[in-house]
Amino acid sequence: MTEFIRKIIPNAKDDVLAGITVSLAMIPEVVAFAFVAQIDPLVALSGAFIIGLITAVFGGRPGLISGAAGAVAVIFVSMISEGHTKGMLFNTPIDNMGYFYLLACVILMGVIQILAGVFKLGRFVRLIPHSVMMGFVNGLAIVIFWAQVKMFTHKSLKVSENGVDQYVSTYMFGKELYIMLGLVGLTMAIIWLLPKITKKLPASLTAILVTTFIVVFSGIEVTTVGSYIIEGGGTGLKGEFPTPNLELWHNLPFNLDTLTFILPFAFLAASVGLIESLMTMNLVDELTETRGNGNRECVAQGAGNIVSGLFGGTGGCGMIGQTVININAGGRGRLSGIIMALTLLTFILFTDKLIEQVPIAALIGVMFMMVIETFAWSSFRILKKIPRSDAFVLIIVSSVTVVFDLAIAVFVGVIVSALVFAWESAKKIRARKRFKEDGTKVYEIWGPLFFGSIAAFNEKFDVKNDPEKVEIDFVEARVSDHSAIEAIYALVEKYQAEGKKITLKHLSEDCKVLLHKASPIFLDIIEEDIDDPRYHLAANPEKFPKPLKEYKF
Repeated sequence: MTEFIRKIIPNAKDDVLAGITVSLAMIPEVVAFAFVAQIDPLVALSGAFIIGLITAVFGGRPGLISGAAGAVAVIFVSMISEGHTKGMLFNTPIDNMGYFYLLACVILMGVIQILAGVFKLGRFVRLIPHSVMMGFVNGLAIVIFWAQVKMFTHKSLKVSENGVDQYVSTYMFGKELYIMLGLVGLTMAIIWLLPKITKKLPASLTAILVTTFIVVFSGIEVTTVGSYIIEGGGTGLKGEFPTPNLELWHNLPFNLDTLTFILPFAFLAASVGLIESLMTMNLVDELTETRGNGNRECVAQGAGNIVSGLFGGTGGCGMIGQTVININAGGRGRLSGIIMALTLLTFILFTDKLIEQVPIAALIGVMFMMVIETFAWSSFRILKKIPRSDAFVLIIVSSVTVVFDLAIAVFVGVIVSALVFAWESAKKIRARKRFKEDGTKVYEIWGPLFFGSIAAFNEKFDVKNDPEKVEIDFVEARVSDHSAIEAIYALVEKYQAEGKKITLKHLSEDCKVLLHKASPIFLDIIEEDIDDPRYHLAANPEKFPKPLKEYKF
C-alpha cells in the first residue's frame, strides 16, 4: 500500500482533475450504450464504476480508463431480447429474464478473460502490426464522431398502423441546432485556447464548467444530461450503492441450457473486450512512451466484469475515447482511473441533480476534440510512402471498424497482414548452385523454408539431371515448420529413388531430431559438421551432448 501511495503522489493533481473530466465525458456515452442494449442506464453506470475502479487499481496499464463500452454492449442486445422470450416460456414466467441472463453472461465473460490472462494470451497483442493499429484508431475515431453526430437528434413517439408505439429520431434544425452548434464550438474553442494561455487549469473540465454555467444562468433551452436520459426512457441518474444482486441466484436456472445459451455471447464479448482493451493499452504505451502488462490487464478486466455481474452491473472493457481524454488532461497514473470511478459513484448517489444540468453540447465538444486528437492524421501523408499492402490493411481495418465492429476489423487486419507477410517471405527462398572438384553438385539454400515457400523450394532442384552426388546446404536458411520438414523428406526420397547419393548440411538441431523421427534414412545423409564458419544456426549441446547418430528415435 505504501508503494502504491508513493507512486500516485507525484502526479496527483493532474490525475484527480483528469479523472473528474473523464467521469463527466463518460456519462452520456455509457447511457447511450445502455439504450442500445435496452437496459436501465443505472445498470450500465454501476458497471462502469465497478469495472473502472477494479481495473484502475489492479490493471496492467496505469492511465487506461475502462467502463461499460459500446463494443461490448452491442453484443448483448440480441441475447437480452432472446432472454426475455425464454423467461416467458418457463413454467412460472419471469419478467425481465434477459437481464438475469445478462448478469450471468457478464460473469462468464470475466472468467474467460481471467483465463486469457492466466494463459498469457495478452502477449499476442504484440503481433498486431502498426498498420492495423492505425486503422483501428482511425476507424474508432470515425465511430465516436458519428456517435456524437447522432446526439443532434430528438426521439419522438410515433404510433404505427398496428398500434405499436415506436420511437423515431429526427435531427435538430433551426434555432435549436444553431444554439447546439454554438455551444459545441465554444467548448472546443476553450479546450484549444486555454492550454496556450495557462496549463494550470484542465482544459476539458474548464470548458464543461464554463458551458454549463452559461446554459444554467442564461436559461437557454438545450438538451442536458438529465433530459437526454429521460428522453431515452430512463428516470434519471439517481441510484443506490451497488450491492450483490441476490435475485440472480433465485431467478436464473443453473443448468446446461443456460450455459449453452450464454456461452457464445460471453466468448464474443470477452474477445471484443480484450481486443479493445489491449489495443487501447498499446495506444497509451505509444502516447506515454511506457509499457503496460497485457496479461495483467486481461486478469483485471475479467475480475472487474465478474464483480460487475455479481453486483447487477453490465460488462465493459477499456474505452479509447475516455482514455485519450484522460491522457490529454494529464492523467498518467492509477489515481485518475480511481477518481473517475469514485466521481461517477458520487454523481449517482449525491449530485445527480447537478450533473443532469450539464448540457450535452459541452460533452459533445469534448468528444469532438478527442476525435481530432485520436485520429491518425499522419496516415494520409504516409499512404503513398508505405508498402501498398500496409496501406490496404490500414484502409480496410478503418472501414471494417466503422461498418462492422472492432473485433472483426482487428482479425481481418491481422489475417491480411499475415498472408501478405507469408507471400512476401515465400518469394525470398532461393538456391545458389555450384559444383565441387569431384563433381558433387551443391545447393546452398537461402531464405526461410516454411509452408509458403515449399513450392518455390521444390522448383530449385533438377532431380533427374543432377549428378550422382548432391549436397543441400541449409547454411543461410531456417527450417520453420512441419511443411518444410515434409518437403525435405520428399526431396530426399526422390533423389534416392533415382539411385543418387544426397547429403544434408547445416540443419538446425530441432530439425535434425524431427527428421530422424520421421525416417531412419536420415541417419546416414545428415552431416554432423558444425565447424563451418558460415554456420549461424543455434545448436544446443546440453540437449544433444552426443552425435545424433548415437540416439535411437
